[in-house]
Amino acid sequence: MSQAHEPTWRTALSGAQILFVAFGATVLVPLLTGLNPSLALLGAGVGTLLFQLCTKRQVPIYLGSSFAFIAPVIYSVQTWGMPATLGALASASFFYYVAAGLVKWRGVDFIHRLLPPVVIGPVVMVIGLGLAQVAVGMATGKAGETQVVPYETAIAIAAISLLATMLTAIRARGLLKLVPILVGVAVGYIASLFVGIVDFSKVRDAAWIAVPEFGKPEFNLAAILFMIPVAIAPIVEHVGGILAIGSVSGKDYTENPGLHRTLFGDGLAVNVVGLFGGPPVTTYGEVTGAVMLTKNYNPAIMTWAAGFAILMAFVGKFGALLQTIPLPVMGGIMVLLFGSIAGIGLKTLMDARVDLASPRNLCIVSVTLVTGIGGLGVHIGSFSLQGISLCGVLAVALNFLLPKSSDAH
Repeated sequence: MSQAHEPTWRTALSGAQILFVAFGATVLVPLLTGLNPSLALLGAGVGTLLFQLCTKRQVPIYLGSSFAFIAPVIYSVQTWGMPATLGALASASFFYYVAAGLVKWRGVDFIHRLLPPVVIGPVVMVIGLGLAQVAVGMATGKAGETQVVPYETAIAIAAISLLATMLTAIRARGLLKLVPILVGVAVGYIASLFVGIVDFSKVRDAAWIAVPEFGKPEFNLAAILFMIPVAIAPIVEHVGGILAIGSVSGKDYTENPGLHRTLFGDGLAVNVVGLFGGPPVTTYGEVTGAVMLTKNYNPAIMTWAAGFAILMAFVGKFGALLQTIPLPVMGGIMVLLFGSIAGIGLKTLMDARVDLASPRNLCIVSVTLVTGIGGLGVHIGSFSLQGISLCGVLAVALNFLLPKSSDAH
């Protein structure tokens, strides 16, 4: 592939773009849960490098803070405290190792039977569309429920960022064609400066070099048993993410390097990051959207992104400067990226010629989409399944349980 021989500076620039794409969501999770944003950046970088080590650097995937753990972390901190929560987060990797072992034992054909296109298509669509509210919230100037940028101003800035990104992706030539997201961020940031919504106080207050304060995990059985089932969600998301990036780059990563390796790599990253106090990491859908947009499938760009993330964790001023990027700038770009993921799911159904005139296929797709996007949850004691994890389980179960109709392909 020609991209493997592209100049180092261009690969590094693409890596910086990936970090820009993932930055907002990576630091949003710790800001919402009370974890350390610098450790989130360090964890994303170290986690991505561990994942690449386990997968022989073959998959263009970046790991960032997992949204699936936001509510459980808040509950766990209130119930058992931060040290016990960190220990529980480190233990959440248990299910990853079990899943990796099952794939290794039964083979990847088992996964293909478990997850045919009629299952994968709608689940991947949910991964994109399930994040739609996050994108719209950021685009309208909201952090959680708090309106941090006036609504009208936020919408205008998000629209400018989105338009700049789309026009660059469609019309640009040469180097600009590779960095539509960086162009969108730059144009949106400049527009934000003009309307006065960029706050530089964090940059003034930050030290130039700052070593992040590491967490001190404790292992509390009750907290661990509460947290382990939460990992089902990012595991299902991981499988969807690996199949999505495979669909984008035209490779079957479940065969080479193997789904057992990608699952083990993700689990090891969750394990290590939890031990030093960062939020659990997961494969990032928005990065897959960026790869789809730029058509740059070189895994080396993720190594650069990880390296930049680790450096940023120690450079206080730089991290603070990136945190000055207003929410609407990133929100406008997320609207495009999350939609791209949904498009990949739709493409999966179309490429496999899944017959939606078949009542059986229509039932699987319909139930998966509505339960996933609607955020349906099942709660039994401390165990819970909702959103992506529940719709993934339902899609697999329906595919096994519903009788094959005579007109199904």
